[in-house]
Amino acid sequence: MSHEKSYTTEEIAKLLRISKLTVYDLIKKGELPAYRVGRQMRVDESDLEAYKTRAKGGYRAAAQPVAYTLPVPGQAQPTTGRNVIISGQDVSLDLLSSHLEKSDAALRPLRSYQGSLNSLVAMYTGKADIVSTHLFDGETMDYNVPYVRRLLSGHRFVVVNMLARWAGFYVQPGNPKQLLSWTDLSKSGVRMVNREKGSGARTLIEEQFRLASITGRDVNGYEREENSHLAVAGVVARKEADVGVGIEKAARMVGVEFVPLIKERYDLVILKTEENGALLKTVMDILHSAAFSKELEAVGGYDLSQTGKIMYETW
Repeated sequence: MSHEKSYTTEEIAKLLRISKLTVYDLIKKGELPAYRVGRQMRVDESDLEAYKTRAKGGYRAAAQPVAYTLPVPGQAQPTTGRNVIISGQDVSLDLLSSHLEKSDAALRPLRSYQGSLNSLVAMYTGKADIVSTHLFDGETMDYNVPYVRRLLSGHRFVVVNMLARWAGFYVQPGNPKQLLSWTDLSKSGVRMVNREKGSGARTLIEEQFRLASITGRDVNGYEREENSHLAVAGVVARKEADVGVGIEKAARMVGVEFVPLIKERYDLVILKTEENGALLKTVMDILHSAAFSKELEAVGGYDLSQTGKIMYETW
């Protein structure tokens, strides 16, 4: 029986001459099918060739983010230990998953790559154990807590800070359209690219538009959606749009200019249940550890001044 060749994410990055983070982004968006073997993600050769064929033809798969590491329905799962589903899209969550796995052999971290709102809904329905959120509320000018309180009504939970990071505009080098504020997006001749509904970036856009009395009809390109910061920055880099909204790190990766607008708080949410007692303690220990901080600092672009601080807690 023949066995198809497969590649690790590191090998894919070298073959395609792209960064490992870009490989993960392709996997998250469903453009590059992958699966987990132990602690490694792998891609079959046939799926890699199919992706390269689509890329050469200019075709980009319009897929929603897929959680490839989640258990397959109906498939037998190991009977020992506990699956812990971590939902969110930032690479810091992959680092958290790795530390969880090392800290407690009884925990099996599984990654789900959903936006902030969809992650909270998954937690409410019992389909996520740790979720990340960066949701701006224009009424309170605060992050996350107003949304968590509404969506997890009736649950006991804790909101703890993971990190902070700058969000802003991706623009062409030199910012030729002089896009410096939210109202500038409604200028004549400006094309934007949007994020998908349910993401933290989309919530930021909607809230800032509301505060500035802008509607989607006022902005050219408002209906075009992408499923990640890298994808939005890529659209701007290819000059298919003049502006997009996302985090600073993606701008550096694809070579577009970044206009910082707001420092967003990136928090974790965990339900306070009897089952989660040990999990919560382990997560807090990781967030306060020097090893975890060092890894986050190595990624770059993060403010770790409040990492591990409890921002809100129910009793």
